[in-house]
Amino acid sequence: MNATLTTLTGDDQNNDLTAVSPQIKAQILAEALPYIRNFHGKTIVIKYGGNAMTEERLKHGFARDVILLKLVGMNPVVVHGGGPQIDNALKKIGKQGTFVQGMRITDEETMEVVEWVLGGEVQQDIVMLINHYGGQAVGLTGKDGGLIRARKMAMPDRDKPGEFLDIGFVGEIEAINPAVVKALQDDAFIPIISPIGFGQDGQAYNINADVVAGKIAEILKAEKLIMMTNIAGVQDKNGNLVTDLSAREIDEMFADGTISGGMLPKISSALDAAKSGVNTVHIIDGRIEHSLLLEVLTEQAFGTMIRSH
Repeated sequence: MNATLTTLTGDDQNNDLTAVSPQIKAQILAEALPYIRNFHGKTIVIKYGGNAMTEERLKHGFARDVILLKLVGMNPVVVHGGGPQIDNALKKIGKQGTFVQGMRITDEETMEVVEWVLGGEVQQDIVMLINHYGGQAVGLTGKDGGLIRARKMAMPDRDKPGEFLDIGFVGEIEAINPAVVKALQDDAFIPIISPIGFGQDGQAYNINADVVAGKIAEILKAEKLIMMTNIAGVQDKNGNLVTDLSAREIDEMFADGTISGGMLPKISSALDAAKSGVNTVHIIDGRIEHSLLLEVLTEQAFGTMIRSH
């Protein structure tokens, strides 16, 4: 089956399926049936980021894949990032993006850019693509239906224990109100969520998209949390893919620096979701076309699966 999957997912640039026999296509569709049955009616939260958001071929493929999951009876919820798009917008106004422990330092001007890029440009691009291919997508930020209530993040200073770094309008989640997401799901819509939270005073906060995806998956009691990245999955010190990780192994990789930078919030959120009842958490390579379908609808071990024990 794996060989035929590789053929169908088109590792060649042309993605020409004309050479694949109808029998093989039918076999692969039939072998997806147990997964469709198992996940029918279940919520799947997808963190959408990296190359999958910037390469046209991958963007169009992702839109079609999400629609397929919805049409076969699953409930996909998309939480998107937009780091490269924010960096490009900042460059246009002469600013350079800076990060601490994987979090973007966000002053007032940067926050305005983040809101415009994520809640406007990026979100609407995803919504329009899904709608273009026959799906029904609706864009949300934390403001809609009181979805994400946030407060200013206090980031511990690793060099000065007991002290905290001021990284601006970066938020941490106080509460998630899933009512609007559930209402959309029940009405056959696909929610597209921008990771922008709002304080009680109406102040907008930039929240790491991995953190939002993890918390949304927890609150919705999702069957799966899938994080699409620009790497094959979590790698060990020698650069080898680790297909299965436990909480203890993750703690060891944090301690020895194997997991660092932008992977810190991603892995932490994945582990929190696994510990909070999300059945399976996967980190997959969004640079591979149809990687989402490979993860959900096939037996192929793909990327890194994170376990709570």
